[in-house]
Amino acid sequence: MGQSHAKNYLHIIFSTKNREPFILPEYEDALFRYLGGICRNNESPSLIIGGYLDHIHVLCLLSKKLPLIKLVENLKTESSKWMKTQSDSLKKFYWQDGYGAFSVSPAQIDIVRKYIEYQKQHHQKKTFQDEFRAFLKKYKVDYDERYVWD
Repeated sequence: MGQSHAKNYLHIIFSTKNREPFILPEYEDALFRYLGGICRNNESPSLIIGGYLDHIHVLCLLSKKLPLIKLVENLKTESSKWMKTQSDSLKKFYWQDGYGAFSVSPAQIDIVRKYIEYQKQHHQKKTFQDEFRAFLKKYKVDYDERYVWD
């Protein structure tokens, strides 16, 4: 076979360091667009980016040329630098060290898109920690609670 074919949809989730509520309404749309640009520049187009005060959800199509860890590193590094330029109150903005990345079946894309779209409503009832634990459980990911919340 002369060509390489891949279509890997990913739902990537990560929080601000110590779940600090830095993603305020006045920054969120610009941050989501900025993250979308990083995805595009890494040949991993986003389908939707959303989140809430302390975390981000990215639904994207992973480039066949780029390892997942490199995409996440680029998302975090570039957006963290950018956020710090937006306000003096964001000078201490950082993302957590870790992340979650979960494969998404093409048949589930619309469900995940809606889930990300309704983050504000969703988090009126559930914390980020509870949400993330639910993803780990759903995807049967083994984890040690001591190392999830850096």
